Amino acid sequence: MHTMTAPTAADPARSRSRDAQGDFLLQPPDPAARVPSRIDPVDLRRLDLLALLTAAGIAPSAGDRAAIAQLSELPGSVHTALHRWLEQAYGFCR
Repeated sequence: MHTMTAPTAADPARSRSRDAQGDFLLQPPDPAARVPSRIDPVDLRRLDLLALLTAAGIAPSAGDRAAIAQLSELPGSVHTALHRWLEQAYGFCR
């Protein structure tokens, strides 16, 4: 019986980058090499509200964007209450 080996197993000196035919996993990113970035809390609240509405089955229309933007500028405590109300009304948890 003839056995086959992978090309990289036959030649361990062969580079991964030269093996364009094969498929391999990338190394996980180094957390220390991340670019520091800060997202504005208003933007986080806006994205969170859009995700909550979508999860509740409410598709915001183009005209709702102005209202969502204004709601996102309100303090975090208002945003938390709004989330709680929507979650209770639509019967789902985050």
